[in-house]
Amino acid sequence: MQHWLLVRGRGDRPLPARGFTLERHSSTRRPTVQEGELAVCYASVWQAVFAVVEVVSEPEEDPGRDRWRWSFRIRPLVALDDLDRAIPSEEVGVFPSSLWRHSYIRLTPEQFETARTALVARA
Repeated sequence: MQHWLLVRGRGDRPLPARGFTLERHSSTRRPTVQEGELAVCYASVWQAVFAVVEVVSEPEEDPGRDRWRWSFRIRPLVALDDLDRAIPSEEVGVFPSSLWRHSYIRLTPEQFETARTALVARA
């Protein structure tokens, strides 16, 4: 099973500290994620991880959209509801410089487990 880091929010549209949703994740091109895989959510402007989710659908295309036309549904397994409590990404072995212009990246099993363990402890 592959593990992923899902990049949420951007500089022009950062996630709010509270009140965000974890229902879908969008991408500019067809993602390689598959239903049943697990991911860690990363708030880009905050440079921190805040949730572990399960991918619960195959990628779907919305041809009516110009940007972010691909998406898939996600289900939170562990989530912090306040980004002020999120874990700095460096603490789990993810460095912001590796995320430039990506909506998702692969994680090693060690990175995923480190992030999951830290989030469970903080939740």
